Amino acid sequence: MTLPRPASEGLASRTRPLSEAPDLLASLGPGGFAWLHDGAGLVTAGVAARIPVGPGPDRFAEASEEVAALLDAIAVDDPLRWPGTGPLAVGALPFHRGVAGELIVPALIVGCSPRGTGRAWVTETVPAELIDDVGPGSSDGRRTPPDGGAVGGSGRGLSVDDGGGRVAWTAAVRRALDRIADGPLAKVVLAREVAVESALPFARRQVLAHLQETHRSSFTYAAGGFVGSSPELLVRRRGGRVLSRPMAGTAPRGVDRADDERLGSALASSAKEAEEHALVVEAVRSALEPVCREVVATAGPELVRLATVTHLATTVAGHLAEPSPSALALAGLLHPTPAVGGLPRADALAAIAELEGFDRGLYAGPVGWLDCRGDGDWVVALRCAHLDGRHARVVAGAGIVADSDPDAEWSETEAKLRPMLEALSAAARS
Repeated sequence: MTLPRPASEGLASRTRPLSEAPDLLASLGPGGFAWLHDGAGLVTAGVAARIPVGPGPDRFAEASEEVAALLDAIAVDDPLRWPGTGPLAVGALPFHRGVAGELIVPALIVGCSPRGTGRAWVTETVPAELIDDVGPGSSDGRRTPPDGGAVGGSGRGLSVDDGGGRVAWTAAVRRALDRIADGPLAKVVLAREVAVESALPFARRQVLAHLQETHRSSFTYAAGGFVGSSPELLVRRRGGRVLSRPMAGTAPRGVDRADDERLGSALASSAKEAEEHALVVEAVRSALEPVCREVVATAGPELVRLATVTHLATTVAGHLAEPSPSALALAGLLHPTPAVGGLPRADALAAIAELEGFDRGLYAGPVGWLDCRGDGDWVVALRCAHLDGRHARVVAGAGIVADSDPDAEWSETEAKLRPMLEALSAAARS
């Protein structure tokens, strides 16, 4: 299905360097997009154009073509040509292919590279007749009012409702195990949702600030009211190079260093976790090989220690063949990986639809950005929540394989829910 091409004729985009790195969260516009990683990133405000992403099996490839056509029609003045400069398409897309989504071309982007690079910039995309009005006075990254929302208040409490709770979760896992025993399903990732309510509306910027501070090695993101901090890079494209860093296999963090080392060693030596991880890595390799001249997985996997869990991770890198797919098209080839769906893919998605009992929405879908050169970053939307005034919906999942234990998988989801629940609680106390 080909969607109507979004109108971009008559738009012009201008990128200029900033003299110093800006406070990104202070520049985040109401409802804007945020992408923060290890002290670098970009934030947006306003909308220059919208790109609908329709449902269907080819939605990412079709959206990639629409984005390329739209950005190509913009008159671009970008002397920097750094990753993230120039006009971008940004956003989060639903997990299920049957659900429509949307990307936006922001009117204002403020960004900076990692500290020490000296790279910071502002990009504005406006009607062409207004581009000459975009001058040095707008280049401080504060032209648009910062992201709004309640600022909190002392004593504000949270209530948490996990629906059917452990009983419903155990029943779903056991049904999944029955399906695995009958075949051909080998793995399915089941998720659970938690509803959180506060006395006052959640302040998106405060939630993001807490995630950014406590999960600096992860990718902290926001797309409207959808916020999170994901450790898993789905795909990065820079020119002819592609990179993915799948994660599968999880253990809780220890209560002290010795306990943490013990748990990490057990994870690294677990045959169950190693098999689950290998399935994900092989799926990523297989998805990239048709569009690459070469694909290489690093030796490993390696242990990645996060705030509440430790994961197994492997970096998969490739040299793209010509013509090179865009970062968004590459995300479509990879999504959903077995780390958030399962294997075989079709059987896992059918099991998810039957057993979870709720719509995942943007959870575990791709979130990220794409530039006019086809480069970009996309992560798997994990450790996330949807904020809606005083309400928040938090989702986390765990991979179910033949020898999974419902109680252990429940504990894994509890550990994965904790970062967002702590961020919401911190925002409530501020």
